[in-house]
Formats: sequence, C-alpha cells, structure tokens
Amino acid sequence: MNIIYRPAETDGDFEQILSLQKNNLYTIISQEVQDREGFVFAEHDIEKLKFMSGRVPQIVATADNRVVGYTLAMTPSMKNHIPSLTPMFEQFEQCLYKGHPLISFHFVVGGQVCVAEGYRGMGIVSGLYHALARHADAKYSVCVTEIARRNPRSLKAHQKMGFEIINTYPAQSEIWDVVAWDMNR
Repeated sequence: MNIIYRPAETDGDFEQILSLQKNNLYTIISQEVQDREGFVFAEHDIEKLKFMSGRVPQIVATADNRVVGYTLAMTPSMKNHIPSLTPMFEQFEQCLYKGHPLISFHFVVGGQVCVAEGYRGMGIVSGLYHALARHADAKYSVCVTEIARRNPRSLKAHQKMGFEIINTYPAQSEIWDVVAWDMNR
C-alpha cells in the first residue's frame, strides 16, 4: 500500500481531517471502541486548522488520494487560541526535558494524531511525525504532546517511535502523560 505523507493544503484535506477526527472523537464513540482503538479529545473546525497551518504544517497521510491519518501541530505561541488546551500549555512550562526546562527548547506541540481504522498498526503515526519533522521549520528540535492515561494505544504508538514520558499530571478528570520526542533523531 502506498502511503503519501505531506502537509495539508486544501479545503478537501481539512474537511477529511475533520471527518476522521469526528469518527474518532471520544464523545461520539463507545467506551469499548475507545478502549480497543483509542480516541481523540479536541474538536476543531476548518478555520482553526487553517490558522494552525499558517504557523506550522498539519501533516496528512493519504492512500488513493484519501486522508487516512493526520497529525496536527501547534506552536507555544498558540497557547490561548484553543482554550481547552491552555492547561496543557501551562503544564509544558513546568516540564523538564533532558534535564532542562522544556521551554528552553524550540518545540512544536503535537496537537492531535489520528489514523483511520484499517490503517492502524502500519507505522503511520511514525510516518506522520517524521513528515512533521521534515516539513516544520528547522528551528524546532522537540515535539511534545500529552496523552490521556486511559488511551494506552496512543501512548504505546508514541513510545514505539521514540516519545518518552517527561511528566504526568491530573486535569479535566483525566490523568495526562506529557511525552516528548527529539525531532532530530
């Protein structure tokens, strides 16, 4: 199967991201599916995706011209643009990475990653993040995100490609693992 990794550029790309996001949103899918397949938390719209895309690439994985996976990305300067994510950004300000404050690094935030059913377990998460590393500004050396502890499938996929847990904290009735990945590997 030929998977192509590239920045999202068209309204069609963004619409397919939103469709995949909606199909995997924790408020839509059953607890059984969440436990087995994982899920996503944040819900976006096209305007927000375009805004994010103007600062850092939003990467899609396509097969037969259809989006089968994506990773969204943000910069720390976007802290106040998605209010539900403000606690995450505030937590990043308290994290250490490789013995130094995370905020001393130029980092990009992995805003959300999702792979369509039928394409999971094929290394697409790794492909998406490596494409982000290739397409993002070279000044970014670290990718950081948070994963709900009750989403072990996502944590396992991130750890498999090299993300390491740098902090854990409670917020919004969840336990969150903050994970970071050296983008220069």
